[in-house]
Amino acid sequence: MLRILHDTNYDFIRWWRTAAGLTIAFIVIGLGSLAIKGGFDESVEFTGGTLMQLHFTGAPDQAKIRSALDAGGVHDAEIQTFGTPNDYTIRARSDSGSAGADSTSRKISTLLETGFGKDAFKVVRTELVGPTVGSELRRGAAIAIIVSFFVTLVYLAIRFDWRFGVAATIATMHDILTTVAFMKIIHLELSLTVIAALLTVIGYSLNDTIIIFDRVRENLRKNRREPLYNTLNRSVNETLPRSILTHATALAATLALLFFAGEVIRPFAWVMAFGIVTGTFSSIYVASPILLWIETKYPRESEVKSRKPKPAQA
Repeated sequence: MLRILHDTNYDFIRWWRTAAGLTIAFIVIGLGSLAIKGGFDESVEFTGGTLMQLHFTGAPDQAKIRSALDAGGVHDAEIQTFGTPNDYTIRARSDSGSAGADSTSRKISTLLETGFGKDAFKVVRTELVGPTVGSELRRGAAIAIIVSFFVTLVYLAIRFDWRFGVAATIATMHDILTTVAFMKIIHLELSLTVIAALLTVIGYSLNDTIIIFDRVRENLRKNRREPLYNTLNRSVNETLPRSILTHATALAATLALLFFAGEVIRPFAWVMAFGIVTGTFSSIYVASPILLWIETKYPRESEVKSRKPKPAQA
C-alpha cells in the first residue's frame, strides 16, 4: 500500500492568521468586483433565448460549430448533441419575444451555412426559450444552502458537540463566499451547471471537515489533558495522507474535465477544481482555528475541570 506523509508533525494551525488574511483579501476582491461591476452574467436558462434543433447530413465537429457562431458574434451558445451524433441543439441568447428569436435563429442558420454549406444541415425546429429557472431557482438554491447549514449544525451537534457544528458551518460559508468570489474574478457565467457545482462543493467541503473533526474527537477521548491546539494539529497530520490521496484523485479527474470535456462542462469543472482547493483550505485554516477560538471562549466542562489545580495533600 502506498504510504506518504505518515507520522508528520507539521504545525498547521500556527499559520492561521496569514491564511485568514489571504482568504479575506480574496473574498473582498471578488465580492467588491461583484458589487461594483454588478452581478454575474447569466446563461440562457436565466435570461431566455433561442432554441434550435439541427440535423446534419454528417456528424459535424462541435468545435467548428462554435467557431462559426463565435465568428458571427453569437457567443456563449450552448451546443449539445441531441440523440445521435448528427443531431444538435443550440441555445443562444436573443431579444425577448418571438421577433428576437426569429432574428437570432436566422443569424445562426446563415452562419452555419457559411461554415458548413447550405445543404449540410436542416433546421428541425426553432422556439423561444423563456427564463424557466429565474427567481424560482435562485430561491430554491438559497433554501437548499440554508437547509444544508441547519442539518449540518444539528448533525454535528448530536454526533460531536455544538462547537464543532458552528465551526463546520462557518467553514462552509467561507467556501461559498470564496467560490462566488472566484466565479466573479474569472467572469464565469451563472448557469444551472454552475449552481450544481456550487452545491457539490458544499458537500465536498463538509465531508472533509467532518473527517478531521472525527479524528479530533477520537484524540480528545484518548488524551483529555492535551491542549486542543496540539490535538488539532495532530488530527490534521494524521488525516494528511488520506486527504492528499483523496484530493489529488478528485482534482485529477476534475482537471481532466476542465481541459478535455468541452465547453458545456467546463464551468462545472472550474468551480469543482477551485472547490477542492478551498474546501481543503477551510477544513484546516478556517474550521480548526474557529473551533479553537470557541473552545477558548466556551470551554467544555471536562476541560475546565482539568485546568483546576488539584488540592494539596495533607
